[in-house]
Amino acid sequence: MSSSFGQLFVVTTFGESHGPAVGVVVDGMPPGIPVEVTEIQRELDRRRPGQSALTTQRQESDRVEILSGVFEGVSLGSPIAMLVRNADARPEDYEALKEVFRPGHADLSYFEKYGVRDHRGGGRASGRETAGRVAAGALAKAALTTAGVTVRGGTVQVGTVKAERRDWDEVEKNPVRCPDAQAAARMAEEIAAAREQKDSLGGVVEVVARGVPAGWGDPTMAKLDALLGAALLSIPATKGVEIGGGFAMCELHGSQTNDVFDGERFLSNFAGGIAGGISNGAEIVVKAAVRPATSIGKPQTAATRSGGTTIIAIQGRHDPCICPRVVPVAESMVAITLADVWLRQRAVRGREK
Repeated sequence: MSSSFGQLFVVTTFGESHGPAVGVVVDGMPPGIPVEVTEIQRELDRRRPGQSALTTQRQESDRVEILSGVFEGVSLGSPIAMLVRNADARPEDYEALKEVFRPGHADLSYFEKYGVRDHRGGGRASGRETAGRVAAGALAKAALTTAGVTVRGGTVQVGTVKAERRDWDEVEKNPVRCPDAQAAARMAEEIAAAREQKDSLGGVVEVVARGVPAGWGDPTMAKLDALLGAALLSIPATKGVEIGGGFAMCELHGSQTNDVFDGERFLSNFAGGIAGGISNGAEIVVKAAVRPATSIGKPQTAATRSGGTTIIAIQGRHDPCICPRVVPVAESMVAITLADVWLRQRAVRGREK
């Protein structure tokens, strides 16, 4: 099973949704980087369940335990192992699903691949796995800070409601994590309505990386945009990725979408900060399409292990919209990708940045 991401900044997650714990091992963190446990915890708190009425009510404190690789507040250069224990797992909630393949979930595909599956909340396919990514992302952000790079994200669409503004300071002021206060209020209403109807909604999460110098990433087979696409598509429930102008550019002419550089800056950013697979010095802008949560209370037709179908209504604690909690995960995967290509660029050019 593939649980690792990266070449020089290597992130390996472990654990299942309703097992004893989830966690991550980060190999390749440069030595001497300040590691603040409070910053890692802050990022985990942004992802954890039960943080608002718009998310799953599973109650997990998600307290991080650093097991190795950090001494006296700085990274040692050795692997950093971090653990988050599961405190509010309720595997009994899924006993009725032991012989059922839930529609929209990975139950059937996992079983067909391995011949065995963990039916308790989806096991490795659960969003619970992403706690390790967020902990690793906190380390990646700390490393990137030394290179002057920042990564921020937010929910820019829920259902048909779209954010018109990009005030990134607004993101942590509303439960949807939207950079547009007015749109956030409408998004929250839509999510609450979906929950009331025992249904769910999808949306779009946008991540912006600032301060990335020109030259990161590789041409041809390891393009930076390809790596970012792989990183974001590896997040549970993501079904599409856009870089810069994305699919909307299909309706325009080249004369409209060619980014002009005036000698100091780009006058537009349809390329999303990447040209030929290499960062060009502009902001890197990526969007991830997040499908509606698959665990819903409405009755649905589901396949059974014995053959045939049955009608189920999934019980338990689930998100009516995953986007607010995907935001810190998407930020983390972008930061992890950038940390990896930064280290690779240092290896190619023999310098720090």
